[in-house]
Amino acid sequence: MRTRVLVVDDEPDLVELIHYNLTKAGYEVAGVLSGEEALAHLRSSLPDLIVLDVLLPGLDGLEVCKTLRRNPTTAGIPIVMLTARSEDADVVAGLELGADDYLTKPFSPRVLLARIKAVL
Repeated sequence: MRTRVLVVDDEPDLVELIHYNLTKAGYEVAGVLSGEEALAHLRSSLPDLIVLDVLLPGLDGLEVCKTLRRNPTTAGIPIVMLTARSEDADVVAGLELGADDYLTKPFSPRVLLARIKAVL
């Protein structure tokens, strides 16, 4: 059974890029474009890991992370934050809310793959 990854980012091209690279590496990948879509997806299918953008329209990635960590069903799913916000305070906030790793954009797909493997 392949490892399932949910990619949450409001940039369709970026979701497609991550989807391509993770699929090529053997992962099963689903992508959604908003925090609300992510929570809806998680009600029907639980991934093994979530790649989560912070700057999402509506429900942002920090709120999604907080919501997931409060729910016993999703609390243990590893989360890799992926965002353009690179200030120390942003990184610390993401990690304190429960993210397992934090990667800033622009990023290398190879580095993202390595971090996903490390977190899993």
